[in-house]
Amino acid sequence: MELAALLFDVDGTIAESEDVHRQAFNAAFKEFGFSWYWDAAIYRDLLSVGGGVERIRHYINRTQPEMLTRPDLFSLIEAMHDAKASAYGELVEEKGVGIRPGIVRLIREAHQQGLRLAIVTATSEESLKTLFDKALDKDVLSLFEVIGDGDKVPAKKPAPDIYTWVLQEMGLPPQACLSIEDAPKGLQASMAAGVPAVVTVSSYTQGEDFDGAVSVLSNLGEPAKSFDILAGDAHGQTYVTVDLLRQWHKESSLSKALA
Repeated sequence: MELAALLFDVDGTIAESEDVHRQAFNAAFKEFGFSWYWDAAIYRDLLSVGGGVERIRHYINRTQPEMLTRPDLFSLIEAMHDAKASAYGELVEEKGVGIRPGIVRLIREAHQQGLRLAIVTATSEESLKTLFDKALDKDVLSLFEVIGDGDKVPAKKPAPDIYTWVLQEMGLPPQACLSIEDAPKGLQASMAAGVPAVVTVSSYTQGEDFDGAVSVLSNLGEPAKSFDILAGDAHGQTYVTVDLLRQWHKESSLSKALA
């Protein structure tokens, strides 16, 4: 089956934004009077949990069991996450966030060549819009036909729900798509939905297990700056193009399923 659409994760894939999220969580904890502090090592571990509310809840379950009997726990977590979203917006505005190499080029190239585009992320709609408004060209978000954000489905990655929702919205079978992810939970979600995935490792996911990915790269690369190929066959290319994605998609066992 021919490649018809690209599905993009956001945090760690489009932007190196995970550490900005980490700082925003810490700001929210401080605002609510908690001494909790998520350093990079703690946050790397917590990234296996998809979704900010779910991440806070997981942390409390694991390290603050005495809080589990609080009748207001759910509303407290929701309020902390709202504060975290506000802090994230302020940090993006104040400090900016790095866009990953090759991402804007590839999005534009794919759109120009007629591929349909969608976002598949656990990030909230508010944080997603903040990132695109402040860190990317104003028109980039408009190139995406479907926005699958963290408010669309209750179960976050590694559950495949956000992929299933996006595929339904687009009216496409999974084997007609290819995803770009950066983390094991995203790869697992994509594969569980039947969508083959290319992985570009981020600062928080280097060294993780990406078994099953079509290819694993340091980044998408640019004409003047090559990617490093960590797994898979780059077919002599030094940066990712639509033609290379089509080649990888054609070679993927998932794309051949039910074709």
